[in-house]
Amino acid sequence: MQDLIKKVNELPLIVKLLLCIPMVEIFYGVCRIINQATKSPIDALYLVLAILTVIPGAFFMWIVDLVCVLMYGHAFLLG
Repeated sequence: MQDLIKKVNELPLIVKLLLCIPMVEIFYGVCRIINQATKSPIDALYLVLAILTVIPGAFFMWIVDLVCVLMYGHAFLLG
């Protein structure tokens, strides 16, 4: 599963920006859950935050992801 996160981080910038569109942004939410669930010591706080960014957070997380992609090159919690 970490290969998926690496592939998402290696995408071109324009594709990452397109993934920040509000309804498509759920993909980043699922990637955040996968990233936190596959880490060796699971950090419960980050896992809960990742779960909350899928449905209730999808309304505001696209702005956070857009800023993070433009500034850092990856979405929030996927670096």
